[in-house]
Amino acid sequence: MMFERAVRPALFRIGGGDAEAAHEWTLRRLAATSRSPLLLAGLRARYAVRAPRTVFGVEFPNPVGLAAGMDKNGVALPAWPALGFGFVEVGTVTAHAQPGNPRPRLFRLRDSTAVINRMGFNNAGADALAARLAALPRPLGVPLGISLGKSKVTPLDDAVGDYLASYRALHAYGDYFAVNVSSPNTPGLRSLQDRAHLDALLTALVGEKPVLVKIAPDLTEPAIAELLEVCLARGAAGVIATNTTLARDGLAAADQPRAAEAGGLSGRPLTARAREVVSFVHRETGGRLPVIGVGGILDPDDAARMLDAGAGLVQLYTGFIYRGPALVRAAARAVSAPRVP
Repeated sequence: MMFERAVRPALFRIGGGDAEAAHEWTLRRLAATSRSPLLLAGLRARYAVRAPRTVFGVEFPNPVGLAAGMDKNGVALPAWPALGFGFVEVGTVTAHAQPGNPRPRLFRLRDSTAVINRMGFNNAGADALAARLAALPRPLGVPLGISLGKSKVTPLDDAVGDYLASYRALHAYGDYFAVNVSSPNTPGLRSLQDRAHLDALLTALVGEKPVLVKIAPDLTEPAIAELLEVCLARGAAGVIATNTTLARDGLAAADQPRAAEAGGLSGRPLTARAREVVSFVHRETGGRLPVIGVGGILDPDDAARMLDAGAGLVQLYTGFIYRGPALVRAAARAVSAPRVP
């Protein structure tokens, strides 16, 4: 309640209401917190939830993770477990450093509890992230996922080599790797979800560490089924469902003027669709392909229903923006509690 009544309004005023300015300000403060053992211990005492589970061979302290995009360059890694997250996914990172799309590129839709972003994989590059991870002074304490994307300057025909370069640079540091072929903000990227492209990607990347595929909520069920066939055939460890959507359904009237902004929509309008995709993946694979459910988790019940739909783990992004760290703790408790059928 304190976050929503006091902290969030203050954050939303930063930069004259510019969402990316608030994001950067928050990361700087969390990076500073990450260097203070005393502050980290205080946060852990308040927010940490112990509810272990093992998914795709990796043990997680609790099943609620931070989604990719929040800390692309891994600048505040120790802070996230202290805020209660059971795992952290950094990135999306690309082989080549890139600035992303022109600003403004991040927009809040407050009445819809949603966000539109067209960031465009802005990041310092795989080598820079590898150097930062190598310099971490202590173990993170939770599994680290690394989301890999295609550099904008790399032609689609050379995508495999681009992903592979990032994977090799970061292989030593990730507990799992997410292949992001579903962001709507890099031209042509979603075509890598097609059978031939995905088959080539997974053939190159699947190895000793778990590799998951992050899929778009805008795919039809036949297209998802085809993608899942490739994942199973090539030994993918699981699926992350879902990325942001190009649809604009479910927006509040006050947010309609923002609907024309290009980019992917996340938050409450995605809740039902993300859960539908998770359920379809679980049914279609008979539970053989673990799922990380992400999209529109704004309260503990959303997290619990995502697990009911077949997810083994969940991730937060927009929910964290609107609800703060109390949601992490409450969601972790909700998904760990016995469910009444």
